[in-house]
Amino acid sequence: MKKTAKQIMTASVVAAITISNMNSVLVHAAPSRRVTSVLPQAGFTYALGDNQVSLSTLQNSIDEEESSSGKGSSKKSGKSGSHGDSSTISKSVADKIELSSAVTDATPNASNITGSLLRDILNATGSASGDESGSDEQSQDDSEKQNVDNLVVAKAEGYVNIRDNPGETNTEKIGKLYDKSVGTLLEEKDGWYKIKSGDVTGWVKAQYCMIGQEAADYAEEVATQMGTVNTQEGVLKTRKEPGTDADVMGYVAPDEQVIILGEEEDSSGQKWYKISMEEGDVYICAEYVKPWLDYKVAESNDAEKKRLAEEKAKTDANKKAASKNTSDKSVGKDYKSAASYTTETSSIGSAVAEFAKQFVGNPYVYGGTSLTNGADCSGFVMSVYQNFGVSLPHSSSADRTQGAAVDGLANAQPGDIVCYSGHVAIYIGNGQIVHASTAKTGIKISNADYRKVLAVRRIL
Repeated sequence: MKKTAKQIMTASVVAAITISNMNSVLVHAAPSRRVTSVLPQAGFTYALGDNQVSLSTLQNSIDEEESSSGKGSSKKSGKSGSHGDSSTISKSVADKIELSSAVTDATPNASNITGSLLRDILNATGSASGDESGSDEQSQDDSEKQNVDNLVVAKAEGYVNIRDNPGETNTEKIGKLYDKSVGTLLEEKDGWYKIKSGDVTGWVKAQYCMIGQEAADYAEEVATQMGTVNTQEGVLKTRKEPGTDADVMGYVAPDEQVIILGEEEDSSGQKWYKISMEEGDVYICAEYVKPWLDYKVAESNDAEKKRLAEEKAKTDANKKAASKNTSDKSVGKDYKSAASYTTETSSIGSAVAEFAKQFVGNPYVYGGTSLTNGADCSGFVMSVYQNFGVSLPHSSSADRTQGAAVDGLANAQPGDIVCYSGHVAIYIGNGQIVHASTAKTGIKISNADYRKVLAVRRIL
């Protein structure tokens, strides 16, 4: 790595990177902040990738080094900061590669994605049987068969009621098993299954569930294949094709979660995972990714009431803040203030959408928060809402926990935020969003379903 680049690296900042024509790396520091991931709330799948940075957001090109000389073992770093689609960079972007010796804490992961399905599900419910570490192949086969036999998956419109006893009369509803949620079968009786899922143990109607191999096949189909980058320090390069000779397209920060679309091998037999970024599908080296599966589980009535109360409190607080603090200041001579879009006949959400639309055509800037001079996806959403007195994090991953959950795009309203893998946008109605997309396209309007939607959240 070039000496000038090394002299300006720092391991404790969230960095925005620009590349000069001489390929030196310039780091602009911002206060470090980490919003840690949360487990999926029952009934909703939040486990999403964040901090994916397209190479097109960097100016010109970066001096690519396929090896580095790390000195000794590095101390395991804490959780890195998160700035939406901006990557958290520690040390140099240039000297962190797929198989870099500088990544001393990375542990290769050879496990197959689908092979961990039953273990993940049954361990989550505390119902896995057998000792997987045993050497008796027959015992392991028997254990796996028993685990398959114990698997249950809901297949219903919305959810299935969970009751304290079998039957619909003289029984109490104690929770909900959402469509495609998984659990463990404990007992069968008169057309009812006793299950354990999430924090609920109870009875569901058998006709709305699948069990055994049918359930295992369906669970594998509906579960989201995820991966967590475990380089610990430094970013993982994304490439156009499998292999270290392929063009570098961008970076994914350590500890970040990505949706795995598939896996392929390069000419040397090295395994690569295909993942989705804002600018298309790319590949990351599987050696530094821990694969797992994301799935939904049941929710007790008490847990649901608590969640809904917390979400209502958030949205009520945001509405109150917006009614008092909507800015009447213009963000520029050619733009209207947020207050000018708020009328007695329009909702605040509609005002948010209309206010945001006026910035279409302005630039995308990695790590930016300026509505006029450039912002990244979460910076754009944050700054729009800031003009309405509402504080949101500069993180597309953290945005998935803001406000209240909305049941899909079909129920979205103007002003809601729409969350994707490593990306976030503002819903403007008629199936469309406004978002800071890429350096090439800037802030633009798109169809909301142009990519897989991971969550819709109501802020106001």
